[in-house]
Amino acid sequence: MFEKIQLLQMAQSMARQAAFRQNAVAQNVANADTPGYRALDVPSFAETYQDELATPMRATRMGHLGASNGLAVAMAPDPKAEATSPDGNSVSLEDEMVKSVEVQRSHNLALAVYRSSLDILRTSLGGK
Repeated sequence: MFEKIQLLQMAQSMARQAAFRQNAVAQNVANADTPGYRALDVPSFAETYQDELATPMRATRMGHLGASNGLAVAMAPDPKAEATSPDGNSVSLEDEMVKSVEVQRSHNLALAVYRSSLDILRTSLGGK
């Protein structure tokens, strides 16, 4: 019963997206001196989150269009990283620092939502 609470699933998805984006930032920083490396980024949580109840059509067979309801989020070249160094590298360490702070904030938000949801559940069940 409690494993299907939508708010908890959303908080979990938000934390996963933050971890995935942090991985992209770490790869960018690790390859900051690699010639020809293109900076990677992950779409924002708002762009990637899909509610399973909001799916407009249901596939009854695997051959139907849209039969896989899973959302595949992949790292892609960062469209904002246009300036390249003379060796073709598009990583800006300053931008990566800003991204890492954004990732930390979104992870902290996910944890706060999760904690608040658990507190509400404990209170509603009569716990303290």
